[in-house]
Amino acid sequence: MSAKAISEQTGKEFLYKHICTSATIQNRFRYANVTPETDLDRLALEHTWLLTERLVVKPDQLIKRRGKLGLVGVNLDLNGVREWLKARLMKETTVGKAKGVLKNFLIEPFVPHKQEEEFYVCIYASREGDHVLFHHQGGVDVGDVDAKANKLLVGVDDKICEGSVSKRLLAHVPNDKRLVLAQFIVGLFNLYEDLFFTYLEINPLVVTKDGVFVLDMAAKIDATADYICKAKWGDVEFPPPFGREAYPEEAYIADLDAKSGASLKLTLLNPQGRIWTMVAGGGASVVYSDTICDLGGVDELANYGEYSGAPSEQQTYDYAKTILSLMTREKHPDGKVLIIGGSIANFTNVAATFKGIVRAIRDYQVPLKEHQVAIFVRRGGPNYQEGLRVMGEVGKTTGIPIHVFGTETHMTAIVGMALGHRPIPNQPPVAAHTANFLLNSSGSTSTPASTRTASFSDNRGKAEGSPPKNTKSAAPVVKASTLFSKHTKSMVWGMQTRAVQGMLDFDYVCSRDEPSVAAMVYPFTGDHKQKFYWGHKEILLPVYKNMADAMKKHPDVDVLISFASLRSAFDSTMETMQYPQIHTIAIIAEGIPEAHTRKIIRSADEKGITIIGPATVGGIKPGCFKIGNTGGMLDNILASKLYRPGSVAYVSRSGGMSNELNNIISRTTDGVFEGVAIGGDRYPGSVFTDHVLRYQDTPGVKMIVVLGEIGGTEEYKICQGIREGRITKPVVCWCIGTCATMFASEVQFGHAGACANQASETAVAKNKALKEAGAFVPKSFDELGEIIKSVYDDLVGKGVIQPAPELPPPTVPMDYSWARELGLIRKPASFMTSICDERGQELIYAGMPITEVFKSEIGLGGTLGLLWFQRRLPRYACQFIEMCLMVTADHGPAVSGAHNTIVCARAGKDLISSLTSGLLTIGDRFGGALDAAAKQFSKAFDSGLLPMEFVNKMKKDGKLIMGIGHRVKSINNPDMRVQILKDFVKQHFPSTQLLDYALDVEKITTSKKPNLILNVDGFIGVAFVDLLRTCGGFTRDEADEFVEIGALNGIFVLGRSMGFIGHYLDQKRLRQGLYRHPWDDISYVLPEHMSM
Repeated sequence: MSAKAISEQTGKEFLYKHICTSATIQNRFRYANVTPETDLDRLALEHTWLLTERLVVKPDQLIKRRGKLGLVGVNLDLNGVREWLKARLMKETTVGKAKGVLKNFLIEPFVPHKQEEEFYVCIYASREGDHVLFHHQGGVDVGDVDAKANKLLVGVDDKICEGSVSKRLLAHVPNDKRLVLAQFIVGLFNLYEDLFFTYLEINPLVVTKDGVFVLDMAAKIDATADYICKAKWGDVEFPPPFGREAYPEEAYIADLDAKSGASLKLTLLNPQGRIWTMVAGGGASVVYSDTICDLGGVDELANYGEYSGAPSEQQTYDYAKTILSLMTREKHPDGKVLIIGGSIANFTNVAATFKGIVRAIRDYQVPLKEHQVAIFVRRGGPNYQEGLRVMGEVGKTTGIPIHVFGTETHMTAIVGMALGHRPIPNQPPVAAHTANFLLNSSGSTSTPASTRTASFSDNRGKAEGSPPKNTKSAAPVVKASTLFSKHTKSMVWGMQTRAVQGMLDFDYVCSRDEPSVAAMVYPFTGDHKQKFYWGHKEILLPVYKNMADAMKKHPDVDVLISFASLRSAFDSTMETMQYPQIHTIAIIAEGIPEAHTRKIIRSADEKGITIIGPATVGGIKPGCFKIGNTGGMLDNILASKLYRPGSVAYVSRSGGMSNELNNIISRTTDGVFEGVAIGGDRYPGSVFTDHVLRYQDTPGVKMIVVLGEIGGTEEYKICQGIREGRITKPVVCWCIGTCATMFASEVQFGHAGACANQASETAVAKNKALKEAGAFVPKSFDELGEIIKSVYDDLVGKGVIQPAPELPPPTVPMDYSWARELGLIRKPASFMTSICDERGQELIYAGMPITEVFKSEIGLGGTLGLLWFQRRLPRYACQFIEMCLMVTADHGPAVSGAHNTIVCARAGKDLISSLTSGLLTIGDRFGGALDAAAKQFSKAFDSGLLPMEFVNKMKKDGKLIMGIGHRVKSINNPDMRVQILKDFVKQHFPSTQLLDYALDVEKITTSKKPNLILNVDGFIGVAFVDLLRTCGGFTRDEADEFVEIGALNGIFVLGRSMGFIGHYLDQKRLRQGLYRHPWDDISYVLPEHMSM
């Protein structure tokens, strides 16, 4: 949600810190917070004014009318406060229908004043601007301020001044207080705007000769503006409504939501309840709650929540396990039910999200059975058949009763089944699989012929009713009555290739002549071409870095679909509206600050541009055009007959529910003519009546369906239109959110705008008004399809609608990636890997999650063991590997590898090039003796040769013994690196047979020449063979294989790379110039034939 209530203390802190006014504000920051843990004596030491002044104490828990309820202690000393709190702190009290415990209080200085010095001021946001209410009589008896107060509307982007405040609001204020009040209200309004408040009320505001005192304050801020206001807000805590506790699980899900691009919401209503929900979609979650309450389950409804926006498997798992954990803490005598519901998804891969839920069910299968939990599942959308299959399978394997249904079942039918109001079908009808729709059986690769008239309002030119643009005019311009035709051209902002491909596939199946997407705009890359499919053919669409270039090169584009993020959507939309060719903009992003949205709306109204969104999936005009992911995948497009027009037009707030409407309308009528999801924000760019009136004026639309929602008053305009005769076509309407009036405390539903601020904004009130006005209103969402069918059948009976004969739907090729996802095809992999898997939520090394790698503290040696040897090695083995890397890290600048690295570095080459030049010198002569030594010694030892026999054989064959000999070190000047390793190996290895053999060979070779010692390469080689053979992790064949494939040389390569990099950095740091070898170190000789 966007508008969130803050505590009085937080609101006053914002005000005292950031208000800019010449009015003198008293008692700044003079408040003290009291909780059950507070020691009042210690508090008095921190706030010494508590001991010297008279005090006011009150609960700070979002309670309205505290004075009327006797919840304000006035004119007390500290002992009086102590006694007053003793009677109330941690005591349960009832406020309206809500019962809650008083546990957070605010103490402030008492301000002696007269009644006539009390005033009332309030600022709140609306679509048109911000309203300032002022009344010259404030306090607990202010009464109905809406009726009594003076009002000033400050339009969007308009400024407020002291003159207008004084003239419009302060007519009844004494002259001596008028100036200071005007100054304060202007400062307060500027603070309200700067800190993105949506509501700010002060009652009373006291003005005395000493200045202004803010006594009681209530406020809400736009939480979506956090990225703008973080520096001023700090870390804001949003307290729950009074009567509802703040649970750590809610905070956990809120944290997940903040870190995710998806939407995850959870509100606990009654943790002891037996009915739990896990619903996909903001609109669908409200519908399920409504249905549960309609069927008498309000007292047993445990939670409200929703997950949407394509959460990952891990995110869904975390969400599901939180709910399963909560519902399996206390047993219920009647058992419990879990409703996993949802509408038909537009773009979420249902099978992928269900994997997370299935994991959670498996983890909690024992407590779920102990608590007698029955699970009811209903879902549709991309790959939903596989998701339902997996969900059904987990029910069979765990023994948990899981009842699974797809799009063939009405969305909320599972609620009646779960609550025992309707029977559970034994075998629900099976919906056709995605593949049945998408695989082309005709063999034709051409664009399918049109099966019906694509639109009653087709127009090759600009859309009908498109007005000339006059961007300088301040008066609102009449907007286009037809937004989309079969020739509409659009531009997509953002690299949303999946959404664009979906649009092109829709175009193809609708028999459009050309793709509806002309170009894409993506500021983060240069201009280029992006490949897409048009049927079977590959086509290229241009992608522009700059919008101006895109608009100039595509003058026929009149629709922009913005996938910009919530942070960039405002700027990109304002830029788009500078181009007169654009008449429709769809803004997909959710979470745009309301102040920014209102500026977009004002500019759009001035320019005659229709805005769809924000927080929307878009809209669809069957046979003509669809926005982004609207309508879902092609299987749903075809199942809901969206490839050709019907006679029913709809408008909804919810994107997911719009897809459900597609399904309902296709099953009960001849199909959809046009559908728009205006978005779930409090201020959608276009409102219900904008589209209902368009449908009224469109000949092809014969009836209209509206899915309204709790919050706002736009539905009353439909009532007005029906009563005045402006709307004459049948309107079927239902407002979701009827359950809100049954809850004891306020619940913020999934959509930001789904919150009633007054009685007229409740769904119940709006449904009643719509029915009285003449709209067709069902008794519940469950009956919506029946009402739609009844109205449609009546129109068919009257001859208003003449259903066209249904033809088989056209086909379109299936993408390879989606066919693979559905399990319809297979192909051999290009290569295989067995050491690492990065595809899931967590990186995995040889089967070990990266978090476990760190928790186990296996170090670099253990990590190398996982990646090289696919084993978790013993601790001593990990230490030995790390020691090997340490002793091989460097051996000075004179060796060939370091020398090459230094020469390259001094030649100005980069790190990678310099390192590579050093590594290329590693071989049998330099550093590469580990593998060779291991092989030679192993072969000799395994064949039973005595050390002397091995030495003599190598001499006879004219071969060097690899790993024996050193240019500098000798038996008299031993290599300390070898000594360190030898001591460790002897102490920790279970067996050192090959090392002992090599040391016996060393005794023979050093007797001939003292520098023929077992060098560090040879030692590591033979010791590693002992490690592999005796650590218990490998068979003999596996150990020999690792030696054979060169694993041991990798130790030297990895270790010495550290030294080479060090030499490179050293040369760069010393700023050494180009290296040239000195002449006196080169022996210049003539060719042999010339010297003779």
